[in-house]
Amino acid sequence: MNRGFNKRQLALAVAATISASAIAALPAAASPGKTGTYVSGDFHNHSTCSDGSISMQKLIKKSTDTRDTPWGLDWFVQAGHGGTGNRNCTLAEDETLATPAYPLVLSTSGTVQGPTTTWLNTNVAPAVEIKGNLTGSNDANRRMWRWQSLQEFQYPITEYLASYLGKPLFLGMESVVAGHEHTSMAVISGQMPAELDEQPLPLMGGAQYTALGNADALSMWSYCFDRGDGDTSRGNRTGTSEGNNWDCSVPGSANSLDASWNATAMKLMPASGTGAGERGHNKTLEALKWMVEFHPEGSYYVPAHLERAGPFNPNGNNGFNVEHLRNFNNVAPRVAFGFETQPGHGASDARGEYNVLRNNFGGTTGYLDSVGGTTYGGTGIYGAQVGGVWDALLGEGRNWWFFASSDWHNRGSFGPDDRRTTQDFYPGEYQRNYTMVDSIDGTLTPQAIVDGLRTGNVFTDSGQLVDRVAFVACIGNPGKHGRSNQAVESLAINAARGNTDLDKQGCATMGQKLEVPKGADVIVSIVVRDPAGKSYSPYTFANPSLAQVGIVQPLDEPVLDHVDVIAGAVTGYKQPGAADYAGEWPRSWLNDVVAGTATLDSVPAAAKNTSAEVIRTFTDATWTAVKRDPEFKAMTFRIPKAQASQYVRLRGTNLPASVPFETDADGNPLPDLWTNAVAVRSGIPENGNLRIPCNSVGTTEFDGCPSHLGTVDGQKYVSYDVAAWADLWFYSNPIFIEVKGSFEVAGVK
Repeated sequence: MNRGFNKRQLALAVAATISASAIAALPAAASPGKTGTYVSGDFHNHSTCSDGSISMQKLIKKSTDTRDTPWGLDWFVQAGHGGTGNRNCTLAEDETLATPAYPLVLSTSGTVQGPTTTWLNTNVAPAVEIKGNLTGSNDANRRMWRWQSLQEFQYPITEYLASYLGKPLFLGMESVVAGHEHTSMAVISGQMPAELDEQPLPLMGGAQYTALGNADALSMWSYCFDRGDGDTSRGNRTGTSEGNNWDCSVPGSANSLDASWNATAMKLMPASGTGAGERGHNKTLEALKWMVEFHPEGSYYVPAHLERAGPFNPNGNNGFNVEHLRNFNNVAPRVAFGFETQPGHGASDARGEYNVLRNNFGGTTGYLDSVGGTTYGGTGIYGAQVGGVWDALLGEGRNWWFFASSDWHNRGSFGPDDRRTTQDFYPGEYQRNYTMVDSIDGTLTPQAIVDGLRTGNVFTDSGQLVDRVAFVACIGNPGKHGRSNQAVESLAINAARGNTDLDKQGCATMGQKLEVPKGADVIVSIVVRDPAGKSYSPYTFANPSLAQVGIVQPLDEPVLDHVDVIAGAVTGYKQPGAADYAGEWPRSWLNDVVAGTATLDSVPAAAKNTSAEVIRTFTDATWTAVKRDPEFKAMTFRIPKAQASQYVRLRGTNLPASVPFETDADGNPLPDLWTNAVAVRSGIPENGNLRIPCNSVGTTEFDGCPSHLGTVDGQKYVSYDVAAWADLWFYSNPIFIEVKGSFEVAGVK
């Protein structure tokens, strides 16, 4: 246990956390062309301050520790729901989580008050005061607004633990979005200031910790723009003008002249009922304008599990159509720069919590499916469908990036320390965002992480399928800055080995664009590491999905089967009001997929890019194992005589093509319907859709098919966490190729 070391003295601990990344001393702000290091992180998860099951201390330990929980991440953002909560997530569960500044808290009878203890039942002096104008009783279950929780409780403990543990931590939020569902976001201004380097930490139990930084900007955003915040106090003590006195006005906007403006609250409070979704969407655009105006470099806004709540509902608060993503990016291209289309909840009875007839739109509409009906290899249809929504946005030349999350809440049927789960994986245990960042002296700052996310130099992975990706495109010789295939592949191999970027004239990587003369060759090289040995899966028996096609592969030793290169044309931004700007994904999509009749013909022009296609597939027969380092697989090809602007992106999986109920004949992911155990409103019984048998017999819950799997007539089927560990995918963000004289890739520098 640390006894009073300051943050600078703990820099070695941070460096040790990311030692495998071998971070060098580099400029603080990541930018295209600068070399840095890929570091893994998660920005969407929950403690008991919202609807999670564990404390801040335990969540941070489970997410970043590399000993007791070996999947420890390099960086971590704690981001619970906006709105309210009645539980004190800063109270530790047991002595192993206690620290000098945050020791165990005991009740008057001497029992431990853990993180499910309510704010007003917490036995501390002075007693917790709940602020703001909150309806309901003032009893021990009274709820606290998220703005106060972030500002007064969650930020100080996050700052303290960042220094005490030597971990790159900061606060974000899963906003309850006006007009829509949820978004992973943060405003990092004020958090983790440089002065922390010299801050002494408390030496003895019971010492008070006073934060040097603050989450005031994030707290204000929560008050002003989160749909779950109905407070009208302006961030003040109840019934007084003492406190923040926030004014949510946005320069250049209507503000008090807007029909939704509440003069007492000094913020927009759209009315419910007819038109509520449209009014809410307008409020969300104001939220983005506020971020651009006041915190342009310290903010991000990434719609979360955006297909889950169904299509956009103009009279409610449900999902996102493609036009809303365009609106966000138009208003705030450096803040709203991607989506979390690979959701968490990967071990749920309905993967990602996407489901058929999930969302009640009321009135004559009734229940609608999540968009796409389910996930596809753990990814929502907007990101999973080649030629779909993501490709439509990339085809405009937008900076719109692919992200993943854990969305940790709990283990479902199991306790938080059980390795089995019927609901969630811990941050880093299953899904990761690998983000290229620059750092100073081995210390990852919030700004460096946000800058890295913004660049799009990010790849995502599930189940430790790959942990290194070098993806580069360079001008081929002959020509200025031209290179041979071998030279480009050598650059990619060196970058992958070093877990780093590259800075070479005539080359680009993820999130960047390569400018080439018309008719020039472009060489694309991909090097990935498929790490040998065990993954973090607790299951050692053979993958039942692969067993269907005669492949024996333990669930905890996944092997990369193939890598697809997907390319599409860039044809410029679509304009608001144009016929191809707005459109809803077909509501019948899942039924059409199951019937074998789904095509992009049914998708509106706004939501597709018909030029997108898989242009290369690499397998162990066509990639090259790097000499003396066979975990690294190298793949290189040439795009000859480029005539038009385009992009290329990657995906890869452990599953070959034509695995029943998992992949189609072209290797595309099939709907996860066949491994979802959930009962649906259409009348299909629980487990009624399960199709892949699990027959391994073991002596424990981990060396044979576990007892919690869905069962029909005594037969166990792949479902819950086994379904997730069986079906693994990675995705890269794109490289754009802008051909002189063709369409400009306007959104990318």
